[in-house]
Amino acid sequence: MKDHPAYRYYVLGLFTLTLMFSVADRLVLSILLQDIKREFVLSDSQLGLLAGFAFTMFYVIAGFPMARLADRANRKSIVAAALGFWSLMTAVSGLAVGFWSLFLARIGVGMGEGASGPSSQSVLADYFRPGELPRAMGILTLGSTIGTAIGLMAGGLFASLYGWRMSFILLGIPGMLLALLLFATVREPERGRYSAGGAESAAQRPLGATIRSLLSNRVYLGLITGYAVQIMIGYAIAIWMAPIMLRSFGLSTRDVGFYLGLAFVLGGIPGPILGGVLSEWLSRRDIRWFAWIPGLAGILCLPPLWFSLSATTFWPFLGLFALAYGIFLTSQAPILSSIQNSVLPSERGFAVALALLFNNLLGQALSAAAIGRLSDMWHPEFGDFALNLAVMAVCVSAGVLGFGVFVWTGRQMRRSNM
Repeated sequence: MKDHPAYRYYVLGLFTLTLMFSVADRLVLSILLQDIKREFVLSDSQLGLLAGFAFTMFYVIAGFPMARLADRANRKSIVAAALGFWSLMTAVSGLAVGFWSLFLARIGVGMGEGASGPSSQSVLADYFRPGELPRAMGILTLGSTIGTAIGLMAGGLFASLYGWRMSFILLGIPGMLLALLLFATVREPERGRYSAGGAESAAQRPLGATIRSLLSNRVYLGLITGYAVQIMIGYAIAIWMAPIMLRSFGLSTRDVGFYLGLAFVLGGIPGPILGGVLSEWLSRRDIRWFAWIPGLAGILCLPPLWFSLSATTFWPFLGLFALAYGIFLTSQAPILSSIQNSVLPSERGFAVALALLFNNLLGQALSAAAIGRLSDMWHPEFGDFALNLAVMAVCVSAGVLGFGVFVWTGRQMRRSNM
């Protein structure tokens, strides 16, 4: 089956929008945390549980069986159903009456989103050749950037006009409509169409054989470990920058949503595209650049992030943050494309699910909880600046450790001739 290039990019566009709503529905909570804290009288530790553990717990649980299904069933239908469900649960979040009801609603969002990622990336690996995949993944990553901006901007605007509850409801409705469009117009591609092994490599093997294959794949293990450690930086700033701005600069929720969303756009649009183009170009000279770019991104984003969090005036804070975020996001395209290219077509869905397990346990749940806990611990001494210090402590640890993991992964790529 051959597809017109325009149709392939139409599919990529729909999956990019799907990721956009996924991130918007996940991170709109960030801009609403201060309002929810005030209404429900919560601590930063409880906010960390809402932003991290509540989502992650069932994101991980749902991810594995749905990923296994994605490696043999119709993947576009899985994505459409998942999108419709998590959008509904986002709307339900607006009906929460306290900590536990909101906690359960966020679990529902996590269950839906956990089913989407493995199928989406697996489909794209069958629409784009291996040499084209880094750029396609770079475009896909734009959904994360735009989703973050929309979650913050729209969430802040809706909260200022209608209250935080209506923000959840208004963000949930469009995703349900997109789910119908995706189901009706996307064709399921031939599985493994660009794999050297062809249809034989796309035939699903027993679960034990799949797990053994992935655990013996050093390139894959290095990629998902480095990704999980480094993404702690991404979640730390995505979840906690809005509360930092509210506490540090005395802005309204609406203004924070607008300006923070603007920073995410200014840094987040060029970052993934640059990462995709650079990884395609440099990897032709040395395959290790697929690992070196993410490792360097995690280190080079730290200085502007530190100066941003230390700034006492608003515009230097915002500009330096946008720069740090853009540098950080150059890592995404080489990581995502390398994960797909390092495993068999029959393993792609499960491989992404395992990557997302580490991603969310370390990157979101542990990162959010650790920052909340450190902020509460340091608050008696440093006041509101304790949150800034907690974010930076986690980001520095993640950047340094991630760099070491990606250097090791580059060596494995060279040995395996990936």
